[in-house]
Amino acid sequence: MIFGKTGFGGAVADFEAAVVAQDAKRSGKAFVRLQETFGQAKEADLLDGGPRLAGVLEQVPPGPRAVVAVLVGACVERGADAGRCAPGVLAGLREALEQAVAFADAWAATGGGAFPAADGDAPGDDIVERVGADAAAGWWTLHQWETAAVAMLNHPVVRVDAAGVRGELLRLLTSVERASGAEFKCLAYALLVLDDEPLVALHRASGTGYLLRFSGVGDNFQLHTLLADALIGGGHVEGHAPSSQEAAVCRETPGQVDTVGSFDLTAPDGARLWNEGAPADIPVVDGVRLLVLDKPSYRRQWPAGRFFPGMRGDVLLERALEPEETERWFAHVSPAKDATG
Repeated sequence: MIFGKTGFGGAVADFEAAVVAQDAKRSGKAFVRLQETFGQAKEADLLDGGPRLAGVLEQVPPGPRAVVAVLVGACVERGADAGRCAPGVLAGLREALEQAVAFADAWAATGGGAFPAADGDAPGDDIVERVGADAAAGWWTLHQWETAAVAMLNHPVVRVDAAGVRGELLRLLTSVERASGAEFKCLAYALLVLDDEPLVALHRASGTGYLLRFSGVGDNFQLHTLLADALIGGGHVEGHAPSSQEAAVCRETPGQVDTVGSFDLTAPDGARLWNEGAPADIPVVDGVRLLVLDKPSYRRQWPAGRFFPGMRGDVLLERALEPEETERWFAHVSPAKDATG
């Protein structure tokens, strides 16, 4: 597609050409136009512009690179191809995380103290002198990279394609969080999302077991509601079944609907698995995630919905386990522990 000279499409074309030519003055002007024209961009320009901007991210200087990555993410949210955009964004995220780790190391080596809040347009000269420009940019832009990366990771094709790097990204992120005391929960949970993941759920009160498979579930609140819909709503076990609306907003319907808990989620060793956690917290036993469903120990309410509003999630019941299978799985299970223990 050939863009005209105006609007977002024209700004993308000018920015792309200027970055490739390493024309700083021209790219600076086009960078401003990208931000000014995005809100009125036509669908065709967004679909084409996202991958083109992602394709030159590596050549953009560290500061504006994060802003361009956010624009790429916004293009994806409005229909641009996430699979084509994601490699550039995730590569930029990795570099920012590596630089943020370098920031933490340099900060500790030069006296430590509370990390500066990255809430300005750019780090001050004193920060840059203390840790270096690249490290400062890594820390300063990390929330922007989080926004851009989550927009990519909303899509299963990206999560599958990035399977080989997600663990390393999470390792780097964990290092930054520990050193800084800051939380990047959206990015951490997005990197932990599982797809086509088998799950054995054992219902302690009835002594029955079930093989399920889940994808795109952002947190255990969402998992909890979808498990209750599959097992209680499906007539397999007794308990509180969520309404169709409560289940729908946990799959792909926009919005939230108040719900109440149907289970205590318990690990095989008897420890509580909190709704605030992620499905990746469920322990793996003999190659499969194993979860025990106990009677709710108290009434708990929350707004049912999706942790990632742009991510479709689901839990599917494949089959009830035979009694012999169920008995073998229960052999791995300990009594539930007190929630405070």
